[in-house]
Amino acid sequence: MTKLVTYTSGDRPHLGAVHGDLIIDLAQANSAFPQDVPSGERWALDSIGFLEAGDAALTALGRLVETVSGLAETDARRNAILVQAAYVSLLPPIPFPPKIICVGRNYGKHAEEAGRPISEIPIIFARFAKTLVAPGGKVVVPRVSHQLDWEGELAVIIGKSGRYISRQDALDHVAGYSIFNDVTVRDYQFRISQYTAGKNFAHSGPFGPYLALRDEITDPHALQITTTLNGEVVQSGNTSEMLFDIPAIIEHLSEFIDLEPGDVIPMGTPAGVGFTRKPPRFLTHGDVISVEIEGLGTLSNPVVDERTPA
Repeated sequence: MTKLVTYTSGDRPHLGAVHGDLIIDLAQANSAFPQDVPSGERWALDSIGFLEAGDAALTALGRLVETVSGLAETDARRNAILVQAAYVSLLPPIPFPPKIICVGRNYGKHAEEAGRPISEIPIIFARFAKTLVAPGGKVVVPRVSHQLDWEGELAVIIGKSGRYISRQDALDHVAGYSIFNDVTVRDYQFRISQYTAGKNFAHSGPFGPYLALRDEITDPHALQITTTLNGEVVQSGNTSEMLFDIPAIIEHLSEFIDLEPGDVIPMGTPAGVGFTRKPPRFLTHGDVISVEIEGLGTLSNPVVDERTPA
């Protein structure tokens, strides 16, 4: 399989498949090679359409990648189908997810550093799609707070709808994985026991760079997560440390939510966040915060202050 990206080139978003240093424009490839692909074109136009098409889209993707790989350098179709990755701007891999359902306090050492108990059931809160930030996009320190913190996380992307999903069947509902930085305004988060305010400031949800389809990742419960601030490692953990694994979270969520293609589930952050340091450390204007997860690339974002003129 491969990694998918959503990117801008010209005046509209495109869905692409990473192909070395190139990106295959799936809509253009679909038009050039319409044989043996799903009826209609939405599967090749955007990430939600791709996920909703299910196995048919995966089969078509494999055939298109094989066909494009075999094109001769002199084939005129290459220029329309292949774009240089360096010349496009990435968007979040799911630009407008139906739901963003976050898991809190899912690493024991993070709960310990925060002085919070380990919950007997998953702690769940929601993010809004309007908070998302593209890879390389600006994270904004809001004018009402200086306490902007980082949280590097594995993101699970749902590919198949379901309700009352069993633990045994849970991974069959996963399309793939990505990186999320659950940037948090701490004083707003801790004013009350609910997380909504601190987790939903504008320009606070970096997400990307890829949607790595499930076959790309052998074991999502054995991935190294490293967060760096201006090149300094501030978080180093592994998804093996999660208190509630992916099947447990999907089983729990589907008890009360209809999961659907494109839903994003950030799985919680390991130890090393800023507010627990002595003294506390928060993101400031000019910083660069990056999250790297094994097999999923690196998500890097500059930080700007809303109070600082551009």
